Amino acid sequence: MIYTVTLNPSIDYFIELDDFEVGGLNRIKTERKRPGGKGINVSTVLQNVGLDSVALGFIGGFTGKFIIDSLTEKNIKTDFVNVEGDTRINVKLHSTIETEINGAGPNITTFKLEQLVEKINQLQKGDVLVLAGSIPSSLPSTLYQQITMKLQDKEVKVVVDATKDLLVEVLPYKPFLIKPNHHELGEIFGVEINNAEEAIPYGKKLIEMGAQHVIVSMADKGSLLFVNEKVYYASIPEGKLVNSVGAGDSVVAGFIASYLKTQDVIKAFRFGATAGSATAYSEGLATAEKINELISQVQVNEL
Repeated sequence: MIYTVTLNPSIDYFIELDDFEVGGLNRIKTERKRPGGKGINVSTVLQNVGLDSVALGFIGGFTGKFIIDSLTEKNIKTDFVNVEGDTRINVKLHSTIETEINGAGPNITTFKLEQLVEKINQLQKGDVLVLAGSIPSSLPSTLYQQITMKLQDKEVKVVVDATKDLLVEVLPYKPFLIKPNHHELGEIFGVEINNAEEAIPYGKKLIEMGAQHVIVSMADKGSLLFVNEKVYYASIPEGKLVNSVGAGDSVVAGFIASYLKTQDVIKAFRFGATAGSATAYSEGLATAEKINELISQVQVNEL
């Protein structure tokens, strides 16, 4: 089974305005709400392409109920730990420029954390665990490291999509997949990365540091896959950027879905890269139909 962990989920509230005036009255042109959080996005895309998963994490209040109800409607299984306080709301404002206003989320007690860890400790050999997103300030900053270390001997495939230290700290425990974007890759090594050529030596370093597979997404510049000593590049299909929220999560979901079906990392990389574009070119997250529409345009080449 695939399990996704979202420690600080949200309701993502998408607002579109013709023009946003600071300090003035603004009227919404269109609006929509959907469950948010990187792990939840992964579970949603997995369901869209026909794979079951269980969404784990912390949930609370009337906003948390909205998330559970929304996921249940999509036949996505949930096993959240209920906490005091309301799950946060993140505002995604689209106007002449894109603006995000993210809520803080509820405080997580040690007792509630232990409940989540106990659920994770039940995973078995062959399961996949996706740890995605930031760690709330009320939790230990080493939580991903602790989880990955405990699961290493169980042969659980651990996927980590997080930033800087959260990513680096899990590398000694050989995560199955990590997925920094090129900006995050640069932050890890204290450099600026603008293209594939500049990313390659640092992606290779992450493999040397312990990752089994590394995908570096580079927005409209395509993406890179590092595995063993090889590097592959995936092009992007033609399309119009509609919304970038969840594109990276879709890459992760697409890779996992294809790999579990085919055991072929190249096919998985191509499918994952296409899923990322499918989300970027859609109002919602990638669907199987959108991926199938675009995948013929995505080419993977060894560099």
